Amino acid sequence: MGLLGAHMSIAGGLCKAIERGDDVGCEAIQIFTQSNRTWKTSSVTEEESRAFKTCLKKAKSVKRVIAHNSYLLNLSTDNTEARKKSVDFFIVMMERCEALGIESLITHPGSHLGAGEEIGIKRTSQSLNEVLKVCAGFKTQILLENTAGQGDCVGHTLEHLQKIMLGSKEPENIFFCFDTQHAFAAGYDLRTPEAYKKLFQKFDKLLSLKKLKAFHLNDALKEMGCRVDRHANIGKGFLGVEAFRPLINDSRFKNIPMCLETDPGEEMENYRSELGQLRLLLN
Repeated sequence: MGLLGAHMSIAGGLCKAIERGDDVGCEAIQIFTQSNRTWKTSSVTEEESRAFKTCLKKAKSVKRVIAHNSYLLNLSTDNTEARKKSVDFFIVMMERCEALGIESLITHPGSHLGAGEEIGIKRTSQSLNEVLKVCAGFKTQILLENTAGQGDCVGHTLEHLQKIMLGSKEPENIFFCFDTQHAFAAGYDLRTPEAYKKLFQKFDKLLSLKKLKAFHLNDALKEMGCRVDRHANIGKGFLGVEAFRPLINDSRFKNIPMCLETDPGEEMENYRSELGQLRLLLN
């Protein structure tokens, strides 16, 4: 099975996210390494790095930490100035993850803003090239996340992700995070073992399962193929609890972080309930 967990707030400091994860029994957590609402960035100090790594070593249940990039970024835009701003920010986020010892940084491709999908895909590959060049030798891996396909976003099909990867100068250094709600919204069914098998056979053919390094476990507020990015708590949406049984029991994804990105509820009671539901599905 994968390492079940959830996205945790860093309010009060990075170590607080690990403590919150421990509190609900997470085996893995996802965090933003800084505020997700600002373009302002800063480097991680040696003291911050040391403290974070110590907190993780002392954690009761949290074994792994992954990070998510800011939603402000747009790697797919044809606007040179806006894309450069996104790339520069991305590089700082990679530097922060590297300093903190975080294994991977998940990022959305972005939106072509009317320029067309092919332009968006090309610009995403270009952006990733620029980040990888500056971050050569980093242990932190870049994980490209599939999207719901809302608006002009690229990355909602496996073919999009394949083109982005193959358009890069370093396809071997581009990995993936799979979001269940995004896939469902984009038209990929996950609700039966047969549909699940078919989807991941296609994923393996186009992208390789060896490149799949994280999952976002989200139910879907709207129906399949809606192209709307709206998460629901596990069991409260159109996917339903049983859709997650094949995934969390898949031996191919053993020890891969699988994080909830749903509404945690007051005192994180929703997270506790959802993790409990998922663990009941384990064979």
